Amino acid sequence: MKQKLTIQDIAKFAGVSKATVSRVLNHKPTVDPEIRDRVMQIVNERGFVPSITATVLRGGRTQLLGVLAPPLTHPYVPEIMLGVAEVTDRSSYEVVLYTMSPARRHSDVLDRILAMKLSTGLLAIMPGQLGSHLDYLYKQGVPIVTIEDQVAPMNTPWIGIDNRSSAYEATHFLISLGHRRIGHILGPAEYLCTRERYEGYCTALREAGLEPDPTLLWQGDFTTESGWACAHKIFSLPPEERPTAIFAANDQMAFGVIDVAAEYDVHVPDDLAVMGFDDMPVAKFARPALTTIRQPHREIGQAACELLLSMIDPKHYTFTRDYRTFSETEEGGSKKIRVLLPTKLIVRESCGAAQSVSR
Repeated sequence: MKQKLTIQDIAKFAGVSKATVSRVLNHKPTVDPEIRDRVMQIVNERGFVPSITATVLRGGRTQLLGVLAPPLTHPYVPEIMLGVAEVTDRSSYEVVLYTMSPARRHSDVLDRILAMKLSTGLLAIMPGQLGSHLDYLYKQGVPIVTIEDQVAPMNTPWIGIDNRSSAYEATHFLISLGHRRIGHILGPAEYLCTRERYEGYCTALREAGLEPDPTLLWQGDFTTESGWACAHKIFSLPPEERPTAIFAANDQMAFGVIDVAAEYDVHVPDDLAVMGFDDMPVAKFARPALTTIRQPHREIGQAACELLLSMIDPKHYTFTRDYRTFSETEEGGSKKIRVLLPTKLIVRESCGAAQSVSR
């Protein structure tokens, strides 16, 4: 078996001290560029891999960012991770991914990971009920940023969108097309974004002099199957009681409505306008193509990673994006960071609008 190289071996080959090799491997700026190149050439030629555990035991800091995420099959995680990767590619940090599954006690797993000090900070993507534990860890000094729309933000720095104003824009657009009976398919009742999108829908209706009608509400769960179920209920109503437009709280439920409409000889958009939310990659390929609200998932990943790096290493990384903060303050008077990135209305064929914008 080939013997594993040590820092001492690399120092010997390069003709420098162990301390110099350590500074090179830890990206210290005080090393002469010529010496750095010589050491790195030997590191690359010999296939040397520094020991993370040894670095931690020496009191050093790893160059790893932990990302806690749902399984990669989740429709938005790949785009978010792409944004994260674009930022880390320009930094000296790498990413280690931890996936969440219902069968594991994630608070225990997180505690073990942090106790081993293998990650310098943590980016949590839609941690849901794990948020309270993350909030506790953040108060203990662990750098953490959350990307979340399921539960209300606590103290942990938070990245997301303004669901209320986005849903308001979607509903207002349908009203501007002349619709007055606008139905809404809600997401899971326990989700924060579900409540906020419903509030934005109601605000737009009331502003137009239309009182929200409880008979035009249907409960979904963000799956296409729930969109099918709601659509069967909608199209089983007498024609005069049906809505003329549907605002679904996400694209998957909107796809379900469009899919079922053909079974009832309902033509989208001639008989029913359909609006989604998210702008999933397949939305523009639906037939008809789906009008929706575009969430900037890639930019959200970028912003979250930039914010986390600025917390971990403020000397070398700064967070320059515009962001809003709540007026409340934490202990010590520091403000809670809430980064709200803008969404965009994407108009396609499913709403029957005459105009067309970028698809």
